Amino acid sequence: MINLLKFTANIVLVIFLSFKLNAAVINEISIKGNQRISNETIKVYGGFNLNENIDENKINEILNNLYSTNFFENVEVKETNGLLQITVEEYPVVNQLLIEGEPSKRIREKIENLISTKQKQSFIKSFISQDINLIKNLYSSIGYNFTNIDVSIKEVDQKNFDVLLKIDKGEITKISSINFLGDKKIRNNRLRNIIASEKDQFWKFLSKNTRFSKNLVDLDIRLLNNYYKSLGFYDVQITSNSAELNEKRNIDLVYTINAGNRYRINKISTNVDKTFDKEIFLPLNKIYKEVIGEYHSPFKIKNLLEEVDSIIEKNNLQFVEHNVQETIGENSISVVFNIFEGEKILIERINIVGNNVTNEDVVRGELILDEGDPFTKLSLEKSISQIKSRNIFQDVNYEIIDGSKDNLKVVNISVKEQPTGEISAGAGIGTNGGSFAINISENNWLGKGTRVNFEVEVDEESVGGTLNFTDPNYDFLGNSINYYISSENNDKPNQGFENTIVSSGINTSFEQYKNIFTKLGFNVTYDDLRTDGSASDSLKKQSGEFTELAGIYGFNFDGRDRSFMPTKGSIFGFEQTLPFYADKSYISNTITYSKYNSFSENIVGAGKIYLSAINGMNNDDVRISKRKNISTRRLRGFEKGKIGPKDGKDHVGGNYAAALSLEANLPNLLPENTRTDVSLFLDFGNVWGVDYDSSIDESNKLRSSTGVAASWSSPLGPMTFILSTNLSKASTDETESFNFNLGTTF
Repeated sequence: MINLLKFTANIVLVIFLSFKLNAAVINEISIKGNQRISNETIKVYGGFNLNENIDENKINEILNNLYSTNFFENVEVKETNGLLQITVEEYPVVNQLLIEGEPSKRIREKIENLISTKQKQSFIKSFISQDINLIKNLYSSIGYNFTNIDVSIKEVDQKNFDVLLKIDKGEITKISSINFLGDKKIRNNRLRNIIASEKDQFWKFLSKNTRFSKNLVDLDIRLLNNYYKSLGFYDVQITSNSAELNEKRNIDLVYTINAGNRYRINKISTNVDKTFDKEIFLPLNKIYKEVIGEYHSPFKIKNLLEEVDSIIEKNNLQFVEHNVQETIGENSISVVFNIFEGEKILIERINIVGNNVTNEDVVRGELILDEGDPFTKLSLEKSISQIKSRNIFQDVNYEIIDGSKDNLKVVNISVKEQPTGEISAGAGIGTNGGSFAINISENNWLGKGTRVNFEVEVDEESVGGTLNFTDPNYDFLGNSINYYISSENNDKPNQGFENTIVSSGINTSFEQYKNIFTKLGFNVTYDDLRTDGSASDSLKKQSGEFTELAGIYGFNFDGRDRSFMPTKGSIFGFEQTLPFYADKSYISNTITYSKYNSFSENIVGAGKIYLSAINGMNNDDVRISKRKNISTRRLRGFEKGKIGPKDGKDHVGGNYAAALSLEANLPNLLPENTRTDVSLFLDFGNVWGVDYDSSIDESNKLRSSTGVAASWSSPLGPMTFILSTNLSKASTDETESFNFNLGTTF
């Protein structure tokens, strides 16, 4: 027994002495071979200093640290009797980096920021091939898929090299056609409206979406996936076979789709960890009943998860996690929400990288968790989603690493920026005349995350322009604020008047409650009305200059299943305008309501109500530019602005306007190769009321029409046709039994 104890003691002593012998202390440091990089810089990057312990692990750490700087081609580290000897061989330097063949300064700067080879930094030959691939990927993302890059390297001396990049970007690869194959279950015409890619046409010279790129194809696939899954096609599969070049070296884009089965939700339940009081989550059962029986959609599941989060927040529950468990049956899906207690971990630090243009506070302003907060994967995922929704980053990723203590985590968020400017134009021609519009927008102005938009629109009787500036997260409160200035000139010689309207304003909007959005604002307007001898006497009395300062408020309740092509739900809106000061004071109110319902895959119904009124105050008459009319989209079968009260030969609009539209969209009525959607409609409307002249007929009569509308994806762009017949009208109304419009974007 004594011998065993002696043996054990000897082993411990040997291990202790070995550790002491291997873990020496740095008493002296010798650094050789460095010319550009100072000793102090090497110490800082290497992570060592005097009086620190040194062993094999520390030596390997120093080697890794120094190599990772990309300053040194070779590094040698040795320790002898407390002397730390470091010998380095520095990389040569890029004396000049020259880029030829790219005329755009913006693209050249983007290349310089993208590649690893940089002027006045280390010249590393292995980086060259990586940089060539990065540059080719950059050009491919903007439609140049056959870019050639020649690299010339000139030795100035042993320590300096000039690098010349000769770029031949070639021709832009255009999209010649877009086709959908397979068991897609949805018409091509509808799918073309979903994706971002567009077929190249000669007038689409401004559109970047006619250029083939892998990024655009990936976006199309995501959009198609989301659309199919929102309709209940849970296991849809979408692939792209887009490598075929035609004779013009352009791309015929083909998407192969297997929609699979369409699933309904047959059961929803909540599995609550025993740590929590199950009674808290019982109100969810009522919400579940509203969803059971409907087609499965990720958006519906997301809405339900938000209800769960609302209960968690309301009851101030900490460190709560949840996930979704879905079980697929033959044609149905059962859903279980698992709610459980997560690890009790705090966030020590959040690091953000990759934002070379965007200010860091723009990214942090979208985070719903902060340093020192309880860490949950749920809050992090939501934060990432909010960052992505700003539409200023191509990609957003995160990494979770251990913090300085066991109960701390560090979150690294990596963003990849993308071009945020866009220019587009559109034109239309129809029975009501032609129009042209151009729009220039920037979604990340000066890297501050603000949106700037300038738009000009011209038609036969008017020209107008608007400049908008929007901060979507003002002062990091989650509310948007918008500033605008606009000018519009209307020239109507047939009615004997011309007016110019200049306005400027500020407004804010925010989600007050779930799906309830509030709008507040005010504007200043200047209205200059000029008449000639052909104008009516009543209109001449309104001639002159008018100024007003008005407040605006309103709200929307949006209960639709989706904002684009909804099939279920409703949206209700109210808005009121009340001047604080006006040469001609008034109060204006508008109510809108739309209800959607899918009766089957072949019929989608919609009912839309529009009510609007404007009344003068203090015995003032409502000016001609403020009077109400009904759009030809709400009351078809009548000419634009040609219903309601008539002053002499002129339709002057009314104090009141109302419309009811009933529509039935028949997406599968015609064969798919016609590329035409058909709908039936029944419209009712009325424009009435004249406050400035009691001798004019108020024209208070119900107008109505019915007919068929067709939307055709023609080779020249989307074309709409409306055939209608009037069921009732006033004798002064001017009707229109046929209407067409051709509109497209460039």
